[in-house]
Amino acid sequence: MSQTVERALSIIEFFADRPRALGEIATHLGVHKSTALRLLQTLEAGGFARPVGGRYTVGFRMVALAHQAVDHLELHPVAHPHLVRLGDRYGHTVHLAQLVDDQIVYVTKVDGRGALRMRSRVGQAVNPQTSGVGKAVLAYLDEQTRDRFLTRIDYRPHTATSITSPEALRAELDRIAERGWAEDDGEFEDFVNCVAVPVRDARGRVVAAVSITALRALAPLEQLREYLPDLTETGTAISRDLGWTADRRP
Repeated sequence: MSQTVERALSIIEFFADRPRALGEIATHLGVHKSTALRLLQTLEAGGFARPVGGRYTVGFRMVALAHQAVDHLELHPVAHPHLVRLGDRYGHTVHLAQLVDDQIVYVTKVDGRGALRMRSRVGQAVNPQTSGVGKAVLAYLDEQTRDRFLTRIDYRPHTATSITSPEALRAELDRIAERGWAEDDGEFEDFVNCVAVPVRDARGRVVAAVSITALRALAPLEQLREYLPDLTETGTAISRDLGWTADRRP
C-alpha cells in the first residue's frame, strides 16, 4: 500500500473515535507536524476530515459514504423497522450485527431511551467471543469458517466472565446452537450485558444477529432473558423478510 494512502487511512481511523489535535495525529503517525498537516489538508479538501475547535474529526463526506455503504447492505433496510419497534418497546439499545467477509460488524444500532449511550458504533467489528451477537453468529457457522474465527481470536480476558480458551468457546457455541440464543454476561465490560438471537437469509444460513443490550444496573441479565420471546420473534421476522422459511435450513 502507498505510504501516503496508508497514513491517510490511519488518520481517519484515529480521529473517528474522537477529535484529535494536530500534535496527537503527528505523534500517532510518527511524522513531523508539517507532514501530518499536509495530509489533513488533503483529507479536508476531499471532505474526509474537518476542523472542530482546533482539532480534527471525520468529515461530512466520509459520514455520507458510510451511510451509503450501510444502506447498500441488503439487511439494513429490511431489519431497521423491526429493530426500532423492539427498542421502543423496551427502551434499551438494540444492535444488529452482520457477518461481512471474515468479520462480524455492527450494521444498525437503535439507542436506548436513557441519557447514557453504548460505545458501540455502526461499522465497528465486534469481539466474537465476548459479544452476544458475535456468539449468536459463530454458533451456526460451518465448522471450517468457525475454526477460522476461533484461531484468530485474542482470548485475553477483559472481565472475570470472559471466555479465555477455544475449548470453552466451542462448548458455549454448542449450547447456543442447541437453545437458540446467546448472551453476554458482562464479558467485555462488566457493567453491560445483552441477549442475542440469530438472523437467517433466504437459504437458511445465519448471516447476522440481533441483540438487546443494557447497563446491568438498569436491566440485569435475568431481566433481559425475559425479553427473549420478543427478541426471537424479531429475529424470525427479519429472517422471513429476507426470504427465509422454517423448512430452509442449511
